[in-house]
Parts: sequence; structure tokens; C-alpha cells
Amino acid sequence: MGPGFDCLGMALDLWNRLTVTALADGAVPRVEVAGEGEGELATDTDNLVYQAMAFLYEEAREPMTPMDIHCQNAIPLSRGLGSSAAAISGGLVAANAMLGNPYGADELLEMAATIEGHPDNVAAAVYGGMRLVVTDEDRIYTAAISIPPQLQAVLFVPERRIATVDARRVLPAEVTVADAVFNMSRAALLVAGMQGNHPEYLRIATQDRLHQPYRQSIFPPMKVIFTAAMAAGALGVFLSGSGSTIMALAEDRAMTVAYEMFDAARLAGVEGRVEITQPTELGAHVISGDSDD
Repeated sequence: MGPGFDCLGMALDLWNRLTVTALADGAVPRVEVAGEGEGELATDTDNLVYQAMAFLYEEAREPMTPMDIHCQNAIPLSRGLGSSAAAISGGLVAANAMLGNPYGADELLEMAATIEGHPDNVAAAVYGGMRLVVTDEDRIYTAAISIPPQLQAVLFVPERRIATVDARRVLPAEVTVADAVFNMSRAALLVAGMQGNHPEYLRIATQDRLHQPYRQSIFPPMKVIFTAAMAAGALGVFLSGSGSTIMALAEDRAMTVAYEMFDAARLAGVEGRVEITQPTELGAHVISGDSDD
């Protein structure tokens, strides 16, 4: 979330749905992917959902029976919207439910962060809402941050993907003190603006100097889309995760913001789509099922 690089995450009302069924011993595990990632994500035990489930079973020292996993995905891949965090969190929650929920949310977060490699995305996916995450040695601390109830998220999702490894490669090894202070102040203001329901803070609070200026080198149209969003009435705008999705925060002008972002991208030669959604306080959860589903 803008200046909250690797420490602030927010869950959106955009869902992948898993249907998991235990198979008989000796059966061949099956993974089916529909929607986003269909035809490109692994459909065997290399699938990230399956691997997350296997991780939890190993942690629990329980043998994992063969599983039939159906993934109905709505979260785009490699767009900075946490598709891997959703897959990991969903797999862990599913496996935990299959075993009778021996682990709490804090333990699931630790497992998810181990698999993902950083905790901000998975914290939002596990707990829901907006989360501040701090890692100290081997321990993860996370705190919930209130979100103004009227807030909407306007997403411009480019056709172009940006792999996280490529987005991190362009970041500098060192930053100036001035840029560090700039980001610390904005991240603190972002938390205060959300927690205290001060949307007027978000224009400044979503500014960043640690990653967005460098990532613009691999996604040059980012700046013109930012400008269009703010001119249309967005409260704040930032690169979602490592991109390529751009997220604007809005209240009653969400449709106008979406249109102007799309038009600015089109004029810049960037194909994509817009989606209006909102933050959600729900993280990965079981909708229905019993010990066998």
C-alpha cells in the first residue's frame, strides 16, 4: 500500500474459491484450475494450494491423504493483487479445517509467511481487513487497522504482468535519509488516516519514494494513470504490491475515477480493465463443509 512497503496490506472483496475433497488412499491427487491461471498454473502436487496444504499437514505431523482440489480463481496473476498469498492462505485454511482446526490464525500466518517469504500480503489474506505487519527476528507482530466504511478500491488491471522478482530487482540497495523519512511519515499518516477516518489525509499518505519511482522504469505509464485518478477525484492512488495493478481509493466518485484511469491507460497504449471493489474484513475462511470436504 504505497509507502507501506512490505509492512501494510489490505484485503479486498476479490476472491478465489477452493473446493477440497479427500480421496481414498492410493488415489492420484487432482488439481483443477478455472478462471485466472487456467491452462498455466500447475494441476498436480506442484500447485501452490496443494503445497500449502501439504506444508500444514507436515507441520501437524499428519499423513496427507490424496486431495481433489478445484480452484475457481478471480484474482489475476502477477498483477500485485496477492494471488500467491490467496493461494497459500486458502490452502492452509482448507488443510486446517480438514484436520479439525488445530491451528489458530497466528500460527497460520507464521506458516503462510514462511511459504510466501514476506508477511504483508498473507497477513491481509489470513486475517482480512488492513494489517500492519512487523517481523522481529523469528516472530511476526500484526495489528489491525480500521478502514473507513465508505472507502472503495478502484483497480486498473493491465494486461501486462510484472513478476515480483523483476519488480524487486530494480530497487536500490540503499536509499537517502530524506527518502526514508518521507516514507516513514507517509506510512504513519496512512495508518492515522485509515484508523481515524480521515480520508483527506490519503492524497499525501499514499505517496512513496522507496519503490514506485524505481518501478516506473518497468511500467512508465504508471505516472499518467496516477495523475488521471487524482484529477478525477481519487483520495489517493498507488501501485498495488509490486504492480502492475494501480489502485485508487475513492468514496462517491469511484466510477469517474475508474473511467479516467482506463482512458489515461488507453491513451498511453496500455491495455487493461478496471474493477471497482471494496476492502473486506474477511480473510480466508471456510464457507461450508464437513470432515470430508
